Amino acid sequence: MNKKELRRSLLKTRQSLSLEIYEYQSLQICEKLKESQLFADAKLILAYFSIRQEPDLSSLFTLPKTWGFPRCMDAELGWHEWSSNNSLPLQKGAFGILEPHADSPMIQPAAVDLILVPAVACDRQGYRLGYGGGYYDRLLSTSPWNQKTTIGIVFDFAYLSTVPNDPWDQRLQAVCTESGLFSC
Repeated sequence: MNKKELRRSLLKTRQSLSLEIYEYQSLQICEKLKESQLFADAKLILAYFSIRQEPDLSSLFTLPKTWGFPRCMDAELGWHEWSSNNSLPLQKGAFGILEPHADSPMIQPAAVDLILVPAVACDRQGYRLGYGGGYYDRLLSTSPWNQKTTIGIVFDFAYLSTVPNDPWDQRLQAVCTESGLFSC
C-alpha cells in the first residue's frame, strides 16, 4: 500500500472511533507520556492542538511545563509559547488548526527539550506518516532541530511494523501509544 492509500485507510479508522474510545485512548497516551523519563525531564515541550481526531494531548497542557505550539508560516513552522492561562487567544491558522497568537513569545530551538509529533501512523523504526505537507520532515532535517528528542503520537492501530518512507522522511526517537512509549 502506498502512502496515500495507507493515509486514507488509517484516517478513516481514526474517524470511526467512538467519542468514548477516542477520549479514553487519548487520556491513556497522556498517562504513558507522564510516566516517561523523557517527559518528566523536559522543561520546554513542543506539542500540537488535535485535529481530525488525532490523539488529544490537552490534558497535559496544564502541567507545570513551558509549552510551545506551531504557527504555519508559508512552508515552515514557527513555534510560539502558549499556556492555558495565556491572555492572548488562540487563532485558526491556514489549515483550520488552532495556533498561538502571532504576538505570543517565539521559542528558540536551543530551549526545546522535547517535541511531541502528530502523525497518521508511525512504525517500529521511527518513520512517521503525516498528512503529506512535509512540515515536520523539513523542520527535523535542519540543525539544531535534528538534535531534539522526538516522540510520535498515535493510537495503537496506527503503530505499524513499517510505513512507506522516502529519503527525505525523518525518523523519530520514540513513539507513544495508549499501550506505552516505545524507543525506535
